[in-house]
Amino acid sequence: MNVVFVLTRTGEEVLEMVSTDVAGLLAAVKGENVTFPFGTYKYDFHTLDHYLVEGVYRQELVIYLKEEEKEIINEIL
Repeated sequence: MNVVFVLTRTGEEVLEMVSTDVAGLLAAVKGENVTFPFGTYKYDFHTLDHYLVEGVYRQELVIYLKEEEKEIINEIL
């Protein structure tokens, strides 16, 4: 299934991937942190979207992430 990671505050898409273990992926992101080479985030919520491509319905898991408070404060300063 296609999986997209999105920042809740800005709507910015930070990563798109394909996973065959959606339950395991959701369990992992609901842990302490979600870390990418470009930052650390916390799970906020997720949605399961359905869309039509060339007459075939597809599913996409969208995982919304919160930025850590210190990163938001640094942006303000």
